[in-house]
Amino acid sequence: MQPLVESEVRAVLGNAEAAELEQLSLPVKFFVTEWAHLDAFAWRDPRIASRGYLVTELGGEPAGIVLRSAERTGSRHRAAVCNLCHTHQPGDQVTLFSARRSGAAGARGDSVGTYICGDLACQETVRLGRPPAPSEVMPSAHELERIEGLARRTRAFVADVLGASG
Repeated sequence: MQPLVESEVRAVLGNAEAAELEQLSLPVKFFVTEWAHLDAFAWRDPRIASRGYLVTELGGEPAGIVLRSAERTGSRHRAAVCNLCHTHQPGDQVTLFSARRSGAAGARGDSVGTYICGDLACQETVRLGRPPAPSEVMPSAHELERIEGLARRTRAFVADVLGASG
């Protein structure tokens, strides 16, 4: 992913309202991010707990959306799966996030929802593979498939919300 600055992040949030852009807070990790190693950047707003943001690239250009989390999470006694990174976790660590569609559809109240890791750390989660064997230099094919799958599903979700082709 290409490096972004705060003003660019605000500009690419295609489903954001003016008030949401004014209230947007970046996490500390934004300023030390190694962009070349990411396919997307997502975070929960440090000041507004129910809000999150997801920025990726569509057609080589940055594109992003504002997310809202559901108030209740699942039970920690049940398993759940994140629809982006496909990681199995306790139910209380996966949250239903919705995103208002952009344009006229969003103005009518249309939205899209999916279950995502509650901390929005999917990019880090898929890269936390097993420790490599002493002779391994590159990640295994399975780890690369997980990373590529996450990137593909993230782009598709953002494109769906924005009404774009991913």
